[in-house]
Amino acid sequence: MPGLQAALPAAFLLLLSSLPPASAGKRPQPVPPGDIHVLDPNNPQAARAAQVALQYENFDRASPHGLLRLLEVKKAAVKITTGSQKFYLYFTVVSYIYEEYIGSCISTVVFQKLAPPKVYSKCVLTQDEKQFHEKDKKFYESLRHRRKPIIVYNIPDSYGNIDRAHIALWGLAICGSSKIMFEHSREDLSYNVAQVKAVKQELRNDNAVEFQILVVFHETPTQNTKTCHLNLTWTIGQPLKEKHICTSDNHGLEDGSGQDSGSAAGMSHENERNFWE
Repeated sequence: MPGLQAALPAAFLLLLSSLPPASAGKRPQPVPPGDIHVLDPNNPQAARAAQVALQYENFDRASPHGLLRLLEVKKAAVKITTGSQKFYLYFTVVSYIYEEYIGSCISTVVFQKLAPPKVYSKCVLTQDEKQFHEKDKKFYESLRHRRKPIIVYNIPDSYGNIDRAHIALWGLAICGSSKIMFEHSREDLSYNVAQVKAVKQELRNDNAVEFQILVVFHETPTQNTKTCHLNLTWTIGQPLKEKHICTSDNHGLEDGSGQDSGSAAGMSHENERNFWE
């Protein structure tokens, strides 16, 4: 995804504010191709587009303690062109882990019919990000110097609880999983992490930390689930590297990635079943 993120023009908010307000209580009319149409901020399409923008941000930021979650869409508009829908968004965000308001983002999300979305985004956080970076660095160093690999199952557990000792590990899994959710999203399809089923650390002799992660995703609006085996490599201060293989409840082997380094590519079904044994 390199090269997609860019600062948005200062006229972005002026564009949104100059559009006529959405008509409350009226059935939405089809948007003529090429026209920019304001959306009610509560429109599910606006929330879906904002979610995709944050999935892009969370993977790009690679900060287990600084995950962003949507709080509220403030303004939204959409432009339909041939083969795509372009959403203009202004929204506020909270800390995924600490549940506190931490800033706002302006984003453009372009949904394409046969390709992953394109995202242009800029987030301004009110909280000092040094706090996140310091916690990330402490966590990273603890992982890098382990002599016994971490192996953890079911985050959260069947009651929805996350052990405090596993929160940062869960955050790292969400960071890596965000690329999968981002790449598979379409204008009428979105994903959330239902559960991190298993996390296994691979000990290394270099500065990177590596994990094999099994994640279950919830697909909306189909209510299907998708299970992915993710190989994630993290070197603090550098982009995450990931490869994945996914299976669907109904369709068997669906897809995989091969752009980044890792050991997941080429994994057979048999190897995947036996991986955690």
